[in-house]
Amino acid sequence: MKFTRKASANWKGTGKEGVGTVSTQSTTLDKTQFSFKTRFADGVGTNPEELIGAAHAGCFSMQFSFLLNEAGFTAENIDTNANVVFEDGTITNINLELTATIPEISEEKFQEIALAAKAKCPISRLLNAEISLTANLL
Repeated sequence: MKFTRKASANWKGTGKEGVGTVSTQSTTLDKTQFSFKTRFADGVGTNPEELIGAAHAGCFSMQFSFLLNEAGFTAENIDTNANVVFEDGTITNINLELTATIPEISEEKFQEIALAAKAKCPISRLLNAEISLTANLL
């Protein structure tokens, strides 16, 4: 299976005083505000690190569910938190915190499937992705 999803960002002004918006193809995010304050302080809007955390938590949860089903289990509930650590201009760590209710699974099998989901999750593998760039100056 191959598909492409689209997202866009617009920024106006300097890094500290400027303002931006992000939008997604699904329009779930539609010109959602982000700024220096929403990224480095408290402000109304979103930021790249929070969006990566949401994407990672969602992707991991779905991958975990797929692997559970392959092993013959169905989760009643899966909760995943992604804590994205930004330090000195770099995302240094993402800590996934998984809590799940899965009938009849052993602790050993749960841990095995969780580790496999972390390894197979496309967002977990993201930093190893090829990144291309097309740049156009108007």
